[in-house]
Amino acid sequence: MNEAALLRNLLAIGAILFATGVVGILARRNMIVMFLSAELSLQGIAVSLVAWSRYHNNLGGQMLVIFIIAVAACEAAIALALFVKLFHDRGTLDVVAWQSLREENQPPHVDIEVPDPDAREAKWPVLTPAGLEPAPDLQQERHRARV
Repeated sequence: MNEAALLRNLLAIGAILFATGVVGILARRNMIVMFLSAELSLQGIAVSLVAWSRYHNNLGGQMLVIFIIAVAACEAAIALALFVKLFHDRGTLDVVAWQSLREENQPPHVDIEVPDPDAREAKWPVLTPAGLEPAPDLQQERHRARV
């Protein structure tokens, strides 16, 4: 494969990663998913930098990518600590629940209300204890009565 074809393929992969990350940021409301989408778009940029660096036989782009990866690792550690604290404070990571973090003079912008947590207790099926005969099924009893 020649260098121009390799460059086109790598730039296409980088563009797909970047576009997927942007769509993830715009379409999702969970903070963790938004953060992962931002990291995905950052990796798309890194792939493009490496592709251009290889095409021009220059190591500058690859060295920049190494620094980007190092900064992204630090950012991930700080973001995880932030997410844990935010979840501890509000009990949710939905972005809409964080309207109170806006500036004082800005009106709240709510596109979709935050759904109330489901307060109903889940009803789980109960198995028949061992050694006890289960209650008779009414449909089976009716069928036996007809026969």
